Amino acid sequence: MSPRLDARSKLLDAAARLFYAHGISATGIDAVIAEAGVAKMSLYNNFESKSGLVAAYLQARHEEWLELYRARLGASSDPVGGVLAIVDAYLDHAEAGYEQGFRGCGLLNAAAELPAGDPGRSIVAGHKAQVEDLLREHLESLTDSRQAAALAEQISFLLEGAISRAGLEGHSELLHRAKSLITSMVRAL
Repeated sequence: MSPRLDARSKLLDAAARLFYAHGISATGIDAVIAEAGVAKMSLYNNFESKSGLVAAYLQARHEEWLELYRARLGASSDPVGGVLAIVDAYLDHAEAGYEQGFRGCGLLNAAAELPAGDPGRSIVAGHKAQVEDLLREHLESLTDSRQAAALAEQISFLLEGAISRAGLEGHSELLHRAKSLITSMVRAL
């Protein structure tokens, strides 16, 4: 691995831990650099600013979730399993063993700190839209496209509420309850 890629990875890993544990606003660049164990210029050689680092963190978080989803999807054999792969990817994230404990969806937490119009909010919105699209695609194999779209929206809202509340409580129990509700909804089709 080249030193530049190594420094970028170290910075992103450090940012992910600190941003999730303490928030973006409360985490200064110097803390990220110290946590990463790299020179200050490494930050500016890899990211144009803290905003660039935040955008890269959000994109990496999205990609991390997609990897969890794809792994779960590989073990499913039908559209119901596809929907549940999405739920299980959220559960995998919630049960990842964070240093400071589970605090809810890292993407939503970040978006709450970013001002309207910030490019990072677009990354988060894109992630949430993609999740709903994936739900709809799986559901279209079970019902007509109009009902699939409506149910995908309902499941998306249920997941968002469950992950937000689970973050407040600091554990994944509400996500397990949401999975049970979603399973019943989908199996009823």
